[in-house]
Amino acid sequence: MKKSINIWSFPPEWDLARKLEVAAEAGFAGFEPDLSEHGPIHLGSSAAELAEVRGLAEKHGLQLSGLATGLYWAANAASADPAVRERAAEILRRQIECAAALGIDAILVIPGVVGADFIPGAEPIPYDLAYERARAFIAGALPLAARHRVHLAVENVWNKFLLSPLEMRGFIDSFGSEWVGSYFDVGNAVATGYPEHWIPLLGSRLRRIHFKDFRRSVGTIHGFVELLSGDVHWPAVVAALRAANYAGWVTAEMIPPVPFYKHHPEVLIANTARAMDAILSGG
Repeated sequence: MKKSINIWSFPPEWDLARKLEVAAEAGFAGFEPDLSEHGPIHLGSSAAELAEVRGLAEKHGLQLSGLATGLYWAANAASADPAVRERAAEILRRQIECAAALGIDAILVIPGVVGADFIPGAEPIPYDLAYERARAFIAGALPLAARHRVHLAVENVWNKFLLSPLEMRGFIDSFGSEWVGSYFDVGNAVATGYPEHWIPLLGSRLRRIHFKDFRRSVGTIHGFVELLSGDVHWPAVVAALRAANYAGWVTAEMIPPVPFYKHHPEVLIANTARAMDAILSGG
């Protein structure tokens, strides 16, 4: 398995060059950027801008391991509003196009949100309608994804949707396409289940893995903690990944509310790399 880190793990005020430099110094082989409103990769990014990002990663000896985005939280692909659904579809189209230009073969996709407790005023969507709209959302992008050879990796995330590995598996299989798979987030599965149970059921559908840790006793979004300090049974997770013959990218996602260190935040990146080394080597 190959070790990567997500862009959200770094202080937002750092520029991309510094983030890449610190990631490389910590021993990561990969770096996962995001598509955002105003970041180095944005909805209006030109071919030259994307080539610059790709070149900067190569300069630091890093491979771009995936393309995430937080834009779906404000553009629910399952919304009752057709204009919001179209906004989500445009985000997905640009994600695919940007990924292809960056040499990335898998992107993180949130296919729809039934509800999100951590987003004030989030629109609640009936589950059956969310499922129908989510399928239309993914299906609509499949021809473009196949043309660019970019996998649509559906994440298990706190969206009150696709809540079990059996349901996630069924959703993925309903498309009958190799270009739809799973972006399995280990930490996201802990609040309601066991990540080591998800992995064998998703099996060959796994396209990317996010490493996070979580404390069940907290139970809210504030339960996300540094790797090795939560309730993830890491030996069981790694054993399950190996049994599933997963050899792709595992990406640390140290998102808020995991706090950045008040001083020397680069130490968080180094500590995360050390934790991942221990996790991946210890079984």
